[in-house]
Amino acid sequence: MKRARLPLIALAAASALALTACGGGDDTSGDDAAVEPAEDVMFEEGTTMAALNEAGTITIGTKFDQPLFGLVGPSGDPEGFDVEIGKIIAAQLGISEENIEWVETVSANREPFIENGQVDIVVATYTINDARKEVVSFAGPYYMAGQSILVLADNEDITGEEDLVGQPVCSVTGSTPAAMLEEIGAEPVLTDTYSNCLEPLRNGQVVAVSTDNVILAGLAAQNEGEFKVVGEPFTDEPYGIGLALDDTDFRMWINDVLEESYADGSYEQAWNDTAGTVLPYVEPPTPDRY
Repeated sequence: MKRARLPLIALAAASALALTACGGGDDTSGDDAAVEPAEDVMFEEGTTMAALNEAGTITIGTKFDQPLFGLVGPSGDPEGFDVEIGKIIAAQLGISEENIEWVETVSANREPFIENGQVDIVVATYTINDARKEVVSFAGPYYMAGQSILVLADNEDITGEEDLVGQPVCSVTGSTPAAMLEEIGAEPVLTDTYSNCLEPLRNGQVVAVSTDNVILAGLAAQNEGEFKVVGEPFTDEPYGIGLALDDTDFRMWINDVLEESYADGSYEQAWNDTAGTVLPYVEPPTPDRY
């Protein structure tokens, strides 16, 4: 089935989000992390791997507005750690990166895109949880994040999640951080992308933005001196790779690819060339072969 690329976010928005870590510099373009596609790979007939290998292309959903993980750069394609993980998976299918079709996914449409076949996999700061596992499968986790808080640089009143109770806090529709804000008694103000939370924070409509610490670190880094991340992470957010429900063979194969990337250094190289320009490297978690 032919899949068309969804419209890119506006060039102006992409430019506003441009970050040294994702803006095409020597260490951040993703070129250093690229891996050559495997040659003469064979897969069992009838598997997703065989179908994708035969097609010579894969459609991957990722974020287009997440500094360090998935951000549209000057090339018009997304760049970041999640993007590099997608390239590693594609390469092991024998698919070169120029034959990857990137589709923008936001928090609210990740499951529908997988269920409807609009994407083959989603690599998009995608937290694994039991509710989501009812409708999609997950390979991984490949990274462990945690929910934290972003405030204005001069804010000294908010130091942890207890200070968010009864306060308007921006997050994203359909995300696990939004659900957690309700649970702790904050007043969630929801939008479709985290970049859209920054202006409400600047003008005082909200007191903070709350999502995974790695996302907030990217937002703070791209707006140096304007925002800061406060407090310790107060959740565990295991990032996984979403795929069709009950496609066990594909899920197990992706887990094998992840573990191989840990061993051969391609995972660490992908990190260092993207999110590692801001965040320290940590050993990846062991994939959960449920």
